[in-house]
Amino acid sequence: MKTEPEKYGWEKLVGDGETVWDGVRNHLASNNMRAMEVGDLAFLYHSVSGKEIVGIVEVSRTGLTDPTDPDGKWATVMIKPVRALERPVTLAEVKADSALAGIQLVRLSRLSVAEITTAEWEHILALAAN
Repeated sequence: MKTEPEKYGWEKLVGDGETVWDGVRNHLASNNMRAMEVGDLAFLYHSVSGKEIVGIVEVSRTGLTDPTDPDGKWATVMIKPVRALERPVTLAEVKADSALAGIQLVRLSRLSVAEITTAEWEHILALAAN
């Protein structure tokens, strides 16, 4: 899940404890949120400045309509922070790693809520631990 840290970064999420992931206006990203279930985990990625995966969030509520959508057609979820990564994993590291060659974060770089495979998840966690 991508966010600009100046608008709503990891620290703000930790301070708030939970938030609705609103403002997404892309069909694939919205569908990715529709597919989420309570308890699913996701990475929080700081885009624009930082360009790094900084933490893990948990989906705390699903099946929501984005409250910023007057037409009621865009889906959203509530998320809460789980933990910061041991160290952030930069976009440059992701791009340079052949094990992450197909990751949507790079392949569909404008997508704000991207799908990630189990292998990609585990690899990123390993990178964060080094």
